[in-house]
Amino acid sequence: MQPTTSQSTVITTGRGWWWKTLVLGVLLWAVTAAVTFGTQNSNLIPTVILLGSFLVPFSVVLFVVEKAHGSIDIMLLLAAFFFGGIFGVLGASILESHLSPSLWIYVGVGAIEEAVKIAVFLVVGARVAEKTGLKGALLGATVGAGFAAFESAGYAFNASLTRLGQIDLNALLQTEAVRGLLTPVGHVLWTAILGAAIFGAASAAGKYRFTGGVVLAYLTVVALHALWDSMGFISAYLALKVTGGVHYELAYGQLLPVASDNASTWSTVFYVGGLIVISVLGVLALRHWSRVRRPVG
Repeated sequence: MQPTTSQSTVITTGRGWWWKTLVLGVLLWAVTAAVTFGTQNSNLIPTVILLGSFLVPFSVVLFVVEKAHGSIDIMLLLAAFFFGGIFGVLGASILESHLSPSLWIYVGVGAIEEAVKIAVFLVVGARVAEKTGLKGALLGATVGAGFAAFESAGYAFNASLTRLGQIDLNALLQTEAVRGLLTPVGHVLWTAILGAAIFGAASAAGKYRFTGGVVLAYLTVVALHALWDSMGFISAYLALKVTGGVHYELAYGQLLPVASDNASTWSTVFYVGGLIVISVLGVLALRHWSRVRRPVG
């Protein structure tokens, strides 16, 4: 089957639908949560989970549709979103089940999840004839958004369950809010980086070329992914180093409230600061690979 361009797309899109959808979706999510709290109707829990988990990723897709209009087929983007999500989480679940608990598990998870997402990207991206770094970034962001949506739904579901089998709506909403805020600088950004590198290295005929730059991009996103996932451990470790008195308290089998609060504060500072640094590095990497010139031939 020959690659096709998006010239066949006849659907016209307006501007600003991504942020309009995001704002309206947040309001609907809040109303749904309030009604669920008020009525204690467990039948609304799936609605809360799906709306909260898919809202930001779907808004990302609408943003990409507006930016890529006329260059990438809309139906191809929708396929990238759903296939990237479904096959991504399935593949990651199967492969990650073989990982052993250790400090290296963060690297393993990053390597696996980025690999399964980019596998979907390669299949869907083969339909794009004229490949550029920018198009690769947009298509990669769409695949990453799909993965983030389905993964967030799973995390929200797990957060809602208590040991007694009851529903903890507060934990569910907190999980969705945090993951929704971080989605654009998580899976969306990482897959966009690698997508930009792969399309940027493609030949003039649209053939994939796995150059040293592509390998470097993969290693970069795996490193960013691993650092992101391990930031909780890293921030706690740094907090203990800064608050040296905590070691003394722990040596005697107790941790005074003052020492605990101090360590918790430093841990939060390091955690938030670490995520900001990782996000900035990711954005810089995306800018670099989006602008790399495609090789001749």
